[in-house]
Amino acid sequence: MDETVKINRRKRRKKIIISSLALIFLIAVIILFLSAKPSDKAVYVTINGSGDFNCDGIDDQVEINKALAYVAKNSQFTTVHLEGNSTYVISDSVLIGNNTILEGDPTAVIKLEEKTDWPPDKPMITQMDSSGNQDITIRGFEIDGNHDGNAEKKRGAGYHNLIHFLNSENIQVYDLYMHDSHGDGLKVTGCSNIRFYNNTIYKLGHDALYVIYSSNVEAWNNRITCRTNSGLRIYNSNHAKFYNNTINSEGEGGAGIQVQKEGSSTVMDDIEIFNNLLYETNAAGIWITGYGSGYSKDTAKEIYIHNNKFYKTGTNQGADWAGGVVLNGFQNTLIENNLFDGCYGAAIAHKRVKAFSAPESGYTTIVKNNIIINTQPSHTAGKGYAIFNKLNNTHSFILENNCLSNNAGGNYLYANSTSDVNVDNGYVEQVSKNESMRKKFPWNKALSAGPQ
Repeated sequence: MDETVKINRRKRRKKIIISSLALIFLIAVIILFLSAKPSDKAVYVTINGSGDFNCDGIDDQVEINKALAYVAKNSQFTTVHLEGNSTYVISDSVLIGNNTILEGDPTAVIKLEEKTDWPPDKPMITQMDSSGNQDITIRGFEIDGNHDGNAEKKRGAGYHNLIHFLNSENIQVYDLYMHDSHGDGLKVTGCSNIRFYNNTIYKLGHDALYVIYSSNVEAWNNRITCRTNSGLRIYNSNHAKFYNNTINSEGEGGAGIQVQKEGSSTVMDDIEIFNNLLYETNAAGIWITGYGSGYSKDTAKEIYIHNNKFYKTGTNQGADWAGGVVLNGFQNTLIENNLFDGCYGAAIAHKRVKAFSAPESGYTTIVKNNIIINTQPSHTAGKGYAIFNKLNNTHSFILENNCLSNNAGGNYLYANSTSDVNVDNGYVEQVSKNESMRKKFPWNKALSAGPQ
């Protein structure tokens, strides 16, 4: 064989071997990259000594904060992960920085120490920079406010909110179990782009979500049992959506959802509440109130409440603001395709609660295509009306095509309609159980209200 041919063959074999090795190496790199877990960008906090930072069950915020500071300073890391089957007891606030995820296993618990001497308004988890932070995620673990271990504290006075952010943006809080506190679950003040979802909240000392002077807020798929104040609440805030939440109370608390405007400093004209189940709340299922110094109706208008289910809301016989939806001080609120079943006092009421008096007059609320049935009497909130206009000198209803049945106090007080329909007692229940009838029922959307 010619020597030149042999040399060329050897060169080709060498190239093939090199190419094959390069390909094998590339495949190995790709497999390693694809199999890399998000935890490769996490630092781990444990109690058993196996983590990057290790706690001992006392003053555990020290190690957690060291981990959070490390992530904030090292851009290759994004996450602090709390290992499960562990309770991290804190004697000071946990501080989270920009572009940071604080997560944990479902069995990881951050718990407030007993008999804390913290001052009011000191939260369990808050921002690292007092001027504000951005791109923060908190997810996956349990937060125990240790209500009984701090029994001397007053509920709703800032002792001690589970999470509080000020002047921050892009906040996500989800998949948490938050319970037994004297304060709020998540409180945001002057913030934007807040997402609060898939949380279970049980018996806090104030609101589960409290939004103050903030914008672009969404809360969905939360299950909330109230003990004090509301489940979801916005105060002088805008661009908010609350949907697919289930909210109740166990004989305590206030409204399920609260929308609150005070004075003229803020526009509230983009608020939507839909597909929620509100049942056995202590006071109103939804309470909407505008009050204080004079403001234009253009700054408090067009709340859209639709496709919700209200079941036996307003159980407290001593609460004047019991009912389904209780409102004043907002213009052109639209309430449609909701199911009100067994509400106390009134299903929908214009009512001033305590000193919350709306400025001026001429407010109109539109109520259409709702099913309102089985409304029950309340000692202070009303005799069980479908529609109750206690503010008939300043507020009025436009009632269109609502389905009414078996309301103890009658269908209207200081309101009327020419298109609402009365049906026999039990007819709506019969329709709801019969699929063929249900498809033909004009108020089918209301029957399908609530989380699906």
